[in-house]
Amino acid sequence: MLTKVLIKRRFRKENEREILHLLNQLRAKAMGMAGYVSGITMISAEDPQTMLVIGTWEKLDHWLQWKDSAERKQFEAMLEVYQDQPAEYEVYFVGSPFGE
Repeated sequence: MLTKVLIKRRFRKENEREILHLLNQLRAKAMGMAGYVSGITMISAEDPQTMLVIGTWEKLDHWLQWKDSAERKQFEAMLEVYQDQPAEYEVYFVGSPFGE
């Protein structure tokens, strides 16, 4: 089932260039993974230090394989250096879970 992954991060004010560079590299790597459909990065209108990434995957298993990969974990570790708090994850399925 089509899966949407919401990743919310809050970054400190410094190092915007490095943060955007890492996020772009992370997205580029994800694009090469099985099941990746699309992604978008948004900045909060109320708090520009807060970013929300919405990734779309063909199946939950595809997302979980990418999430658990050593390569992604390296990027996460590099991003955490710039974050005020740990990233928050939410996963949603597109459509009805009741088969309607």
